[in-house]
Amino acid sequence: MGKEEVHEVLDAIVVGAGFNGLYQLHHLRKNGFSAQVFEAGADIGGTWYWNCYPGARVDTHVPNYEYSFGELWKDWTWSELFPGWQELRRYFKYVDEKLDLRKDINFNTRVTRATFDTVADHWVIQTDSGDQFRARYFIVCTGLSSKPYTPDFRGLDTFQGECHHTGLWPQQGLGFAGKRVGVIGTGPTGVQIAQEAAKDAVHLTIFQRTPMLAIPMRQRKLDPTTLNELKKDYARQYRQRDEEFRQIVDIFPPEKGTFEVSAQERQAIYEESWAIGGFHFWGNMLNDVLADLAANREAYNFWRDQTRARINDPAVALKLAPTEPPHPFGTKRPSLEQNYYEVFNQSNVTLVDTVEDPIIEITKSGVVTDQGEHQLDLLVIATGFDAVTGGLTQIDIRNTDGVSLKDYWAEGVRNHLGMTTAGFPNMFMLYGPLSPAGLGTAPVCAELQGNWIINCLLHLRDNKLSRIEATDAAEDVWVQHMQDIAATTLFPLADSWYMGANIPGKARQMLNHPSLLEYMARCNHSAENGYEGFMLS
Repeated sequence: MGKEEVHEVLDAIVVGAGFNGLYQLHHLRKNGFSAQVFEAGADIGGTWYWNCYPGARVDTHVPNYEYSFGELWKDWTWSELFPGWQELRRYFKYVDEKLDLRKDINFNTRVTRATFDTVADHWVIQTDSGDQFRARYFIVCTGLSSKPYTPDFRGLDTFQGECHHTGLWPQQGLGFAGKRVGVIGTGPTGVQIAQEAAKDAVHLTIFQRTPMLAIPMRQRKLDPTTLNELKKDYARQYRQRDEEFRQIVDIFPPEKGTFEVSAQERQAIYEESWAIGGFHFWGNMLNDVLADLAANREAYNFWRDQTRARINDPAVALKLAPTEPPHPFGTKRPSLEQNYYEVFNQSNVTLVDTVEDPIIEITKSGVVTDQGEHQLDLLVIATGFDAVTGGLTQIDIRNTDGVSLKDYWAEGVRNHLGMTTAGFPNMFMLYGPLSPAGLGTAPVCAELQGNWIINCLLHLRDNKLSRIEATDAAEDVWVQHMQDIAATTLFPLADSWYMGANIPGKARQMLNHPSLLEYMARCNHSAENGYEGFMLS
């Protein structure tokens, strides 16, 4: 048991000091609420504190990946269209200095347990040091990717070289020069790290189970003059984002379907989106790509042919860009790459298809597959995360009946509006399951969901209410809504973290709402109707 608490009862305790947690802290304080943030890392930044592997960078271009209030963006200058982790850390330091956030953040402090005191209507929060704190509201901002996942590879603990998961990379850094490097996994982190390792590793071996359908990033430098010119339109873009609920301000909902245009026009649309780069080829092409298999196949065929043209060896090209799609295009989050496919033209790079040549075990000196052993000095585990839910369920959060959130969600996530859960009063989740988190960007969700929560707390305070809790009936409606909306898409056809399918034993369901516009309309409808779907007392 923890120590007797001697702390004041706070209005709010926030878990996590990434985009969501910092936004909440700033606006809670701004509105007169007492608040403290608990952060497991040694600094702010959330995922950009933990993910510091070579090549780590955001896949959403500026100005989408920053806060929208003018006191921050007017004086900040990015050096690249898609910033790397070092620049994002500098951005967070700048935000901290501007908003004076650090004084209310407890670093190196992991929340381990949270229970609700039904008599006092307070959350009792316990940390890994044994300290206890009390707060009226418990706001969990653990993000999408705070629980790294490592498969149960036989012999992994016997490997005598260096071995690191990308999400737990050494803070002091680690290079590849002169080393035989192995990368297990070809998701976005695997793609990013492979591009860097290929530059100076003696040899790089990439172990691929499922081909990554990566699309060109089209990275470019931003000098101050160029950025200042772009900033002239920032205010309009941010208004558009707030009013029209756009995840990415310059990606517009397509008006036409794949077969509503001629083959020639379709090809031109593909080529234009491909040339722009970023997520335009994913979200700004034709409106049925993620809903109709025949339309999706047309997009895949274009992607496949464009990609194969960059790979010299036809056999390798077949593995990286198969004739038949491994899953519908875009139903796993595409990685944005800069030279990933050219890497496989280098003599120091080997691709191992673990479907044809499966990993048998890991030894003290490397990785043994069915066809032999690959000697390694450094093994990189790029196998992703227990995404969306893992950051929440790794904390022992108990409802009013003493049931843990992990057990409550054992057969599938249940919540209301992707932010609240029945039986867990006064608890809010940002960037969490059954919200648009994984199909959006952290700053956008931080502001739109964050504003909804702040307004909710103001409503409770103004009306002298001490408790808010989602109803079971509202959860039933929201879960059904997510099932219905998933059925209109191709997402359920892929074994992705969008569906919880990357973690053994995890319930399979659509974890991310695909429409920010519809999502916010439902959230706002609830608020405008006296917080419909909630019990207030």
